[in-house]
Amino acid sequence: MSDIGLSDVWHIGYAEMTFRLVLALALGGLIGFEREWGGHPAGFRTHILVCLGSAVVMLLSEYGFSQFAAEPNVQMDPARLAAQVISGIGFLGAGTILRTGFTISGLTTAASLWVVAAIGLAAGAGFYYGAVVSTVLAVISLFFLNKLEKIFSQAKKEREVIVRFRRGTPALSGVVALFAGSGVQISKLTVESDDEADIEVAHMLVKVKVKNAWRPEQLTAELLSVEGVVGAELPGGGA
Repeated sequence: MSDIGLSDVWHIGYAEMTFRLVLALALGGLIGFEREWGGHPAGFRTHILVCLGSAVVMLLSEYGFSQFAAEPNVQMDPARLAAQVISGIGFLGAGTILRTGFTISGLTTAASLWVVAAIGLAAGAGFYYGAVVSTVLAVISLFFLNKLEKIFSQAKKEREVIVRFRRGTPALSGVVALFAGSGVQISKLTVESDDEADIEVAHMLVKVKVKNAWRPEQLTAELLSVEGVVGAELPGGGA
């Protein structure tokens, strides 16, 4: 390869650079729009900034140090800064993950941020086909497959169960074990003191996801058989 050809590898025109940055902005915005539409923690602007920032880092890694390319004993590594983006995006994704009781939310948004960072790197590197196809597949996964998932999960409904129990008894662990053995998924469990004079009695509010075939009367009877449980009710009859 001639010296001119080697030198051209480490240079990029302003038009090409602008196109890559605008493409990163557009592709990140497409995925961010879906997240914003669904009311998720990281939305439109966050995804745009992550994708745009990744593209800038990729451009900097490839062309930002071109003046040193001809220096002796200098080895150019365009992937060095890009690798730091992949590992560093984790702190931003972790900020979107929330745990409430037995429920963990934000995992999909964290994954979308990681994908957007990769798309930004691809756009910044000039890997246009990979960046566009990845964006299309990500939007399909987040939007259309989300609709499909909701159709399949319609059979599962969330219900509330109020259980009154005596303190100092293994009622809590017994109730959790009962739900687990019955195939009922607990989405949230909170324990509060009763307003009554008997301070030894408390109640737990359990939100569960059940199938259409569940039997509330049978569940109530089984809960009353748990040691320490003194009462159980299903608001609305559990229908």
